[in-house]
Amino acid sequence: MLRLRLTTCALLLTLTSVASADSTVENVRIWSESNKTRVVLDLSQSVQHSIFTLRGPDRVVIDLKDSRLAKALTSMPQGAGAVRSIRSAVRADGQLRVVLDLNTAVRSRTFTAGPNATYGDRLVIDLQQTGSPATVKRASEAYRPGRDIVIAIDAGHGGHDPGSVGRSAKEKDIVLSVSKELARRVNAEPGMRAVLIRDKDVFIDLKDRVRIAQQHDADLFISVHADAFPDTRANGASVFALNLDRADRVARETLSRRDRETVKVGDVVLNDKDPILASVLYDLSQNAALSASNDVGNHVSKQLSRVAKMHSHKVKEKSLAVLTSAEVPSILVETGFISNPGEEKKLRDKAYQGRLANAVLSGIRDYFYTNPPPDTQIAMDLRRQPAKQVRYVVARGDTVSEIAARYNVRAADIRRANKLSSDKIRVGQTLSIPIFAGG
Repeated sequence: MLRLRLTTCALLLTLTSVASADSTVENVRIWSESNKTRVVLDLSQSVQHSIFTLRGPDRVVIDLKDSRLAKALTSMPQGAGAVRSIRSAVRADGQLRVVLDLNTAVRSRTFTAGPNATYGDRLVIDLQQTGSPATVKRASEAYRPGRDIVIAIDAGHGGHDPGSVGRSAKEKDIVLSVSKELARRVNAEPGMRAVLIRDKDVFIDLKDRVRIAQQHDADLFISVHADAFPDTRANGASVFALNLDRADRVARETLSRRDRETVKVGDVVLNDKDPILASVLYDLSQNAALSASNDVGNHVSKQLSRVAKMHSHKVKEKSLAVLTSAEVPSILVETGFISNPGEEKKLRDKAYQGRLANAVLSGIRDYFYTNPPPDTQIAMDLRRQPAKQVRYVVARGDTVSEIAARYNVRAADIRRANKLSSDKIRVGQTLSIPIFAGG
């Protein structure tokens, strides 16, 4: 009977000990390169831990709360790099202590990483030999900024051409004001830059307007207008793209000039191409531009409908000379009817002009954040969205820029992820490090 009681107590103690072990170390991995050594503890789940360094002899001690070694882990790997050997023991307070016996003095850093396709939770210990700092890729070298998306904004008419005339305003003046407001907002948008085709009351030939956009390598051409109709009740905004009949006519006219002048599509000169090949190349470029024009037009129309009454919610196709580029997606925005007294009054209002500009920008943003040209800053930023966050414990001597270089991210990424107003950090502070896909 006494033996039964003792056996039962022993069993209960064993079960209690097992139950208190919230995490197990499933495996220990180690490798070394260029004065750096990394030790990885593969865990059954994330665990609280602390780390400190001891001298005489040099060693790094890692304590893991409520943890045990997995039964399958019968031995530790051999040392490598700065680590001479690895040993472990369970302390009286229930913490698993892992000791890295060192060959030399090191600076240590740890971070935890969540599960991925290959491994589960991990505790990573990085050791850097002191006195021989490794060459690291600086953040400025790892990060290459992309170009801005260029938006060409064409205020219709101008100079001797007033456009439509309302009771107290001219189209050329209203659309110039709206265009300037749109340009101001585009320029305030990270990764975008505006080019105003005209920034004062001058007339520019329609073909020259397109040519200016092409010279600035515009990614989008927007022509801003105000509509008019004999019936003063007509009202509402509209968005137009080039119709196919006009596009086909322009293609034929452009290709027919190959024997008289240089004809290009993007960076490709068509003059030396076989007529059929030249036609196919031009057609491919033009179709892509037309498709993009309709796509961005739909985004802009949707956003305009939030602030303005729409004359048409669908992007309408029209034969317009200003929309004939085979390289640059192009739309024409009719902001409203200047011939409608009520709408004319709104179009003259600065606050309403700001709302129109904001709506057009929102449509542009919606389109380009879905379809960013690959060499642009916006495309690069989207690719650099954090694939995961790792946690990093600040060690003595660490700086934000050094940590950023270590993880191949920008210091600004770390400040943003941790809501830091400066680069000031403290020993023992845990930082979230955004790790970017492909970064």
